[in-house]
Amino acid sequence: MPDDDLSFTTIGRVHGEPKYITPLLGDIAAQASEADRSRSVAADVIAAIKKNDIMRMSASREIAGLEESIVAIANELRAIAPRCGSTAWCLWNHLCVFHYLAGALGPAQASLLVDIVSKREWVCFPAGASTQVTAVDAGSKTILSGVAAFGSGCRYSEWAGVAFTKKGVEMPQFTIVDLRHPKVRIDPTWDGSALRASATDHVHYEGVEVPRQRVVSMQPKYRAFFRRPDYQVIHPRYREDWVAISVMWLGAMATGVAEASLDDTACNTKDRIAILGTKMVEKPTIHVNLGRARALISAATDTVYAAMAETDARIAAHAAPTEADYFRQTSAGMQALLLCEEAMKLTLRVLGGNGLREGTDFERRYRDFQAMPLHINGHVDRITEQLGRIALGLESQNPF
Repeated sequence: MPDDDLSFTTIGRVHGEPKYITPLLGDIAAQASEADRSRSVAADVIAAIKKNDIMRMSASREIAGLEESIVAIANELRAIAPRCGSTAWCLWNHLCVFHYLAGALGPAQASLLVDIVSKREWVCFPAGASTQVTAVDAGSKTILSGVAAFGSGCRYSEWAGVAFTKKGVEMPQFTIVDLRHPKVRIDPTWDGSALRASATDHVHYEGVEVPRQRVVSMQPKYRAFFRRPDYQVIHPRYREDWVAISVMWLGAMATGVAEASLDDTACNTKDRIAILGTKMVEKPTIHVNLGRARALISAATDTVYAAMAETDARIAAHAAPTEADYFRQTSAGMQALLLCEEAMKLTLRVLGGNGLREGTDFERRYRDFQAMPLHINGHVDRITEQLGRIALGLESQNPF
């Protein structure tokens, strides 16, 4: 089945169709194999995305955005993920990072955010393991030096969030840097087996100046700080934690990949012949494995979309989230990832070696999927440990 003709079952379907990215889905799918080989999403696809209003979906109307629902954004990412996992990953990163930028920078930097949103500029936030950025103040400027690691979509981005330390200041600081600055260098370091065009690069800041008024403190457990009534936000949606939202969107993307993989496998199996001429479609184990995979994907979709719908209802009511809401969101996204992981393994079992040899898109999708449950935001070990602490009456410790 062609990538641009994916058939999504209506069994247990709670998601909707994409609204913005549909005209680009064929082009995104067509370049996916080459992007996987070259480790960069096609330049014309990136250019087309930057002209598309999907870039403005997570921004509120106050800052020139579309203020789309969490569910609506998930629908876009869910449609992209099976066509090209790397493209979906980078857009996912942009949309959830922008949510954090708007919450952290707040009304004081609204004019800058309006400029970024109205131009549909891309944002990223390299802050992975080995990140070490420091700063010194010089008059009205703060000068950044160091390396920020693991920034998905960096080479496609115009702006990067920067977490850094400053001598004499105990609390970590945060700002946003224009990646077109002459003293910024992006090093293409990602060489993983999955999402190979996600441009998960290192960014080198070599004495980059930013206005001091653009620098804010990174509060410990900032998600709780954002919930405080005295903390000014551009829009109530930015009281919701961006990490929790990222895990839910990641879970939605996983359901798209798993469902497309299952549907393609079921379609291709109908005409496959096993050893000695047996029709694959008549084998009971094929029925069992596909049926189990279907149930898992339906459960995953129902789980994560329910949590996202609750989030949208809370935003609409201008109600601040609680710590329980945060763990409801992250655990729903995490569980969707785990259910889809099992479904992907069952689908692989149905395909077998011969199915993989026939050159379907499953192998690339399977590799891309591996990065999803491994991401620190939705990692099962991180989230379940904290859920266990809560079950025992202890306080959660997650700083993000």
